[in-house]
Amino acid sequence: MIVSIEQHVDWIADCHDLSPRTGSRTIEATAEAQDAWVAHVNDVGHQTLYPLANSWYMGANVRAARVFMPYIGGVGVYRQKCDAVAAKGYEGFVLAP
Repeated sequence: MIVSIEQHVDWIADCHDLSPRTGSRTIEATAEAQDAWVAHVNDVGHQTLYPLANSWYMGANVRAARVFMPYIGGVGVYRQKCDAVAAKGYEGFVLAP
């Protein structure tokens, strides 16, 4: 978890540094990007036994559709995906003033 949290802090700090250069004050994921990410996380998660369990990994502790919650594709792959989004101008996000 520490490695993942460190990556999250770095990514958000870099995103925050972008604000003065672009004049953006908000950033929000598009519905399409959110849906694509949830689908990817579930595709990767369903390659494991996690979906067979009734656990918080599958959202069993909340009243919602059963979806695989964490990204299990590996920290390195996750970092690459996040870095690619940033390199493409935060593709899948709307930056607004």
